[in-house]
Amino acid sequence: MKRLFVTGIVALALGIFMSTSSLDSSQKVEDELLCNTFSICAFDPATGETGVAVTTRLPEVGRLCPWAKAGVGAISTQALVVVKYGPQGLELLEKGMPPDKVIEELLKDDTSREQRQIGVIDAKGNTATFTGKNCLDHASHRAGKNYTVQGNLLAGKSVIDATADSFEASHGADLELADRIIAAMEAGQKAGGDKRTGQKQSAALIVADPRRRHMDGSNISINIQVAEHAEPVGELRRQYDTIRQRLGYRTFRLIEGRDVAQLKTWLHGLGYFRKDTPADEVAAYVHGAPGRIFDLETAEAVDQFRKAQKLPVSSDGLGHARGVVDDDFIRFLRTAHIENLKKVNAERK
Repeated sequence: MKRLFVTGIVALALGIFMSTSSLDSSQKVEDELLCNTFSICAFDPATGETGVAVTTRLPEVGRLCPWAKAGVGAISTQALVVVKYGPQGLELLEKGMPPDKVIEELLKDDTSREQRQIGVIDAKGNTATFTGKNCLDHASHRAGKNYTVQGNLLAGKSVIDATADSFEASHGADLELADRIIAAMEAGQKAGGDKRTGQKQSAALIVADPRRRHMDGSNISINIQVAEHAEPVGELRRQYDTIRQRLGYRTFRLIEGRDVAQLKTWLHGLGYFRKDTPADEVAAYVHGAPGRIFDLETAEAVDQFRKAQKLPVSSDGLGHARGVVDDDFIRFLRTAHIENLKKVNAERK
């Protein structure tokens, strides 16, 4: 019996219970999972995007709570989760039902409705939320222009307010909807987030964009699933910034110094950098300030040497960066430099 119970829980956590069938008022509400969390559903009128982000102290929340469809809206179903409320709610929105009526329809025959929490936004920015009376404290919601925030088992109302305030404050900042949503979740997390500690954590972000069709046939332009991570919202940010190459995803600076001067000198000796310039002029150049800067001219010389050594270069068309000076490059360069010096010295004798 114990083994059967554990197996059932694992199946539940894996989301095997997900259903996308049409809403049937006589259908028994089954396949519930307690998912205490906070989330934001949002709409960008400038782009038509709808999105939803969520985080919780439970693995794989992205397979449970967040739902979005381009030109339709976004939904988060949480607290005592009924996963099928997500696709069913989107189906009702697509038929033209307003968000408040969608929630009413989903919960009309639900005997456990007071343990449910649902946030809904349509592709016009209309919102509706529901927080059952028996959701674990702190549980509440807040809706504003083009967004709705909802959460339960939170550190306090400050989590809801911080999330909502952040989204409102970013209005007009010329940021992508996904960026604004993640920033809002970061603010909520900083305000305390889910009050539990020491448990597995996850987060997810889904954005549907009617302007862009993905290769999978959907219009889901962003689908980031942090299945488990010590800092799931921070990982959402890292992945989004890295994928989009947004400012902050890496640390960079002007590369300059004696090692750059040495690099230019060696590449010149091998005929890859300013090969027609006399050695004494190159020596004078690299000892000056400009000679210590890694510039485009140097990067091109690096790539010429890399190509000659059959090392990956940007022109391969495989996504390699330009002018990479890594361990393999330095090993080949050092060997070629030493061999070249031996050849030069031998010719002088």
